[in-house]
Amino acid sequence: MRIVDGSVSSPRGFRAQGVACGLKKNGNPDLAVVACDVPAVAAGVFTRNLVKGHSLQRTMRLLPSASVRAVVVNSGNANACVGARGDADAEAMARFAADALGCAPSDVLTGSTGVIGLPLDLAKVEAGVREAAATLAAGAEAGHRAERAIMTTDLVPKECCLSFPLGGKDVLLAGMAKGSGMIHPDMATMIAVVTTDADVDPVFLRDALRTVADRTFNRTSVDGDTSVCDMAVALASGLAGNERVASSDAADGRAFLHALETVCTALSREIARDGEGATKLVEVRCEGAATPEDAYKVVLAVARSPLVKTALFGEDANWGRILTAAGYSGAAFDPARCDVYLGGLQVCAAGAALPFDEAEAKRILSEKEVAVTLRLGAGGHADRMWTCDFSYDYVRINGSYRS
Repeated sequence: MRIVDGSVSSPRGFRAQGVACGLKKNGNPDLAVVACDVPAVAAGVFTRNLVKGHSLQRTMRLLPSASVRAVVVNSGNANACVGARGDADAEAMARFAADALGCAPSDVLTGSTGVIGLPLDLAKVEAGVREAAATLAAGAEAGHRAERAIMTTDLVPKECCLSFPLGGKDVLLAGMAKGSGMIHPDMATMIAVVTTDADVDPVFLRDALRTVADRTFNRTSVDGDTSVCDMAVALASGLAGNERVASSDAADGRAFLHALETVCTALSREIARDGEGATKLVEVRCEGAATPEDAYKVVLAVARSPLVKTALFGEDANWGRILTAAGYSGAAFDPARCDVYLGGLQVCAAGAALPFDEAEAKRILSEKEVAVTLRLGAGGHADRMWTCDFSYDYVRINGSYRS
């Protein structure tokens, strides 16, 4: 497997485009279409927030039974919490794309992200969908434009394209994602679209995406908030010509699962790295937990702790905050057996302070990537989560998001 220069419009059968239709006040691109020349096998995972956007609800109703010809995503407006109009607007967005592409509205998935409680400007959406559909293109650049069109407070694009052999055929699997704030498991303010030209069974694709999402997107936290528009959808054209992959028990199934996890891991890490106001990517690890649940509880608590995150921003080796977060996580462990590491530097042994080099600790915490590790000494289970620090800019960005 190798990372290649590509985008969601690189796998066989896919085309994409991103345009500016005026939904964003700053004039940046705000509407993306990713289309498939053939009916694609599709799967999706969605936010578990009880409040859900109208575009998202529509996609949830269509999957997993639909074969898909396109995904339309707008940014700048969440199309959420506006009543029956929001449902009608989501249908209209799909109808605009279906008319332009020559398919049925039920073949089109919809997604929206941005401000909640603001109705869509349908005239702008229609113009944007028609422009994007008329200029769809294959190749990397078109997918890059689609990626830029789904970004909100993101500072950098988040894309990954992977080439790998499957059943004797060369296969591409690519993904794009947006997400910078309101990021937390189940899922986050993120939208991801994954495309592949592999031929895969729809049930296998659904199960593979759910498994991988739990290991990647649901192991990403920026600020502990979970939004109403979060979704990740995967589309498979089947045009690579490989023998259909139907089970992770077979070698081809394991290879596809590994490729999907590789791409989604790259996207998840970039989401955490680009957290609103973030200055560093942080990987929180828990080792030696008695159960998988305990390991997850620990990394979740540490990753979402404002005190831990502000200390990381200040490059302050205040490891007591890390141990404290583990202590209130709900995990069962003996603090007197717990060790804490910042990078490779041990700062706590058996629940007690160690003398350590403060200058070395500050050097570690000044890096763009920082690892925080807790070893509980309670068993053999481990987990990890990606997060970021909290800076002054997080408050600045979120204090004026709507205006």
